Amino acid sequence: MELQSIKNRFGIIGNSQALNYAIQVAVQVAATDLTVLIMGESGVGKEAFSLIIHSLSSRKHNSFIAVNCGAIPEGTIDSELFGHEKGSFTGAVDSRKGYFETVNGGTIFLDEIGELPHGTQARLLRVLETGEFIRVGSSKVQKTDVRIIAASNKDLLQLVQQGKFREDLYYRLSTVPIRVPALHDRKEDIHLLFRKFASDFADKYKTASVQLDEEAKNMLINYPWPGNVRELKNIAEQISVLSQDKLVTAKELTKFLQPYSGSRMPVLAGTGNNSQEFTNEREILYKLFFDMKKDVNELKRMFLEVLQNPEMMTQNQSLINELKDLRSHEQVQPLIVQPATQQMQAVPLTIGMNNGIQEHEEIEESLNILDKERELIVKALKKHKGKRKDAALDLGISERTLYRKLKEYSIEE
Repeated sequence: MELQSIKNRFGIIGNSQALNYAIQVAVQVAATDLTVLIMGESGVGKEAFSLIIHSLSSRKHNSFIAVNCGAIPEGTIDSELFGHEKGSFTGAVDSRKGYFETVNGGTIFLDEIGELPHGTQARLLRVLETGEFIRVGSSKVQKTDVRIIAASNKDLLQLVQQGKFREDLYYRLSTVPIRVPALHDRKEDIHLLFRKFASDFADKYKTASVQLDEEAKNMLINYPWPGNVRELKNIAEQISVLSQDKLVTAKELTKFLQPYSGSRMPVLAGTGNNSQEFTNEREILYKLFFDMKKDVNELKRMFLEVLQNPEMMTQNQSLINELKDLRSHEQVQPLIVQPATQQMQAVPLTIGMNNGIQEHEEIEESLNILDKERELIVKALKKHKGKRKDAALDLGISERTLYRKLKEYSIEE
């Protein structure tokens, strides 16, 4: 089937090379019964790829069901997937079929597969290996013929290394991996998508379609889109409804974009992911560096006060000469960021009380990021008298991240 006709059929807009490749893989694997793992950030449209695979497969006339594993409570996920017998747990007043029984012969799309509890992962592995499952509260083995398509916005290999996901299940699921590109990696498609959404909402609300001027287009293309296509669609709808002028300028567009769009920090060297948790930790590091800059500015201010104080000029001319030379040649050494395993040495001037300068003393200060992070957390908790919510707000991180850091550093509140 032609690529463009598939895009039209499933409402996929874009011409980026990575997107086209992902669609081609989905089309090729559809005719088989292989298990597929769809990977990509939240909001990129992973479910559309599961529909492509099912609709072009030999199972297209049988049932298809999409299950969000992260939305089902841990205590009921086994019952939802595999069914249960009457009386198997509190509230089980009748026997119930699970999805693997009702969708027999069809396709199950397991979204957010990384959220599955370990016990459910073991049950799912058995289905993949033998096609067998057991209802909750039963001892009878049942057979099922279901094709499984899984999806995740998390790095499952990283979850495997953390012990949160079974390694054998990962390799069974990823027989054929499909990676759906994030919107910020499809810059050439952003304006196409916006125009399509704006046109759709113009028809829906019986109004003229909004347009973007050149500066607004550039702003839209360079926006980071953490929510991907879903976020772009929401913003297109907001502009269509709320914008007074149908030709939207960059200034007008700024009102609809999230404030973090202009403050995304660069990735530190040596990292391989952009997870939210890492971003929060990086914010602490940047806060530390800004505090260091303040200290340097304060030191310069003190030097200027010494220069402007006539009494000190007469009491200690030698010191003043050094300070003048320091000021004229801007010899205040900047802070140098070294890797976390190294240290930074500073050689401060120490003013003595006996009209002389004491011998310079080298002081080593640790620049280990973890030490500084722990120190900042302790200071924030003391400042806010142990209130985690206020301390997290002051540190620029979530309360959940702060709680995790307290456990990690064994900090007592």
